[in-house]
Amino acid sequence: MSIEFYETNADSFIAQTVDVDMASLYQRFCKHLKPGASVLDAGCGSGRDALAFSHMGYNVVAFDASPKMVDAASKRADVPVYQMTFEDMKFDQPFDGIWACASLLHVPRTHLSKVLRSVASFLKPTGVLYASFKYGEQEREKGGRYFNDLNEKLLAEHLEDVPGLSALEVWTTSDRRPDRSEERWLNCLMAHGG
Repeated sequence: MSIEFYETNADSFIAQTVDVDMASLYQRFCKHLKPGASVLDAGCGSGRDALAFSHMGYNVVAFDASPKMVDAASKRADVPVYQMTFEDMKFDQPFDGIWACASLLHVPRTHLSKVLRSVASFLKPTGVLYASFKYGEQEREKGGRYFNDLNEKLLAEHLEDVPGLSALEVWTTSDRRPDRSEERWLNCLMAHGG
């Protein structure tokens, strides 16, 4: 189970990811947000992105399934951070933007469409959802973590099962960590309508 991986490897995972430059991805996401918009960092890890969005002036809330990540993100980002999974998401209000960077990739493929429907229900009508997956078509376990790799075709198939949510933009990038530059990522910005 992926949660146990993050509990056991919290310090090393945070060290490997906390300083990764995400500016180009932030730019694509934030161009759809108005100043002061509400942003949910879904699967926030170390709190790197929640902190960045908070510094940009957005009203940020975050969650993670790992208690150690919740603790780290709470200290780093100084925003409300809750312990929950995608399956038990509960919020009182919808968000202008939901940022799911390298987090939905841990949702089993058989549950992904249902989880996407749930996540989309927390988007305002004009809101935007960003998600990223390791590029490929496998379901696999590596080092104690489950990965649901997606390519453009698999992503499109899942979106067909999520009424009212469609892709605005789909693109691939290389991993931003220097020692992982050969790894590719599938990035997607989604919104209501089509």
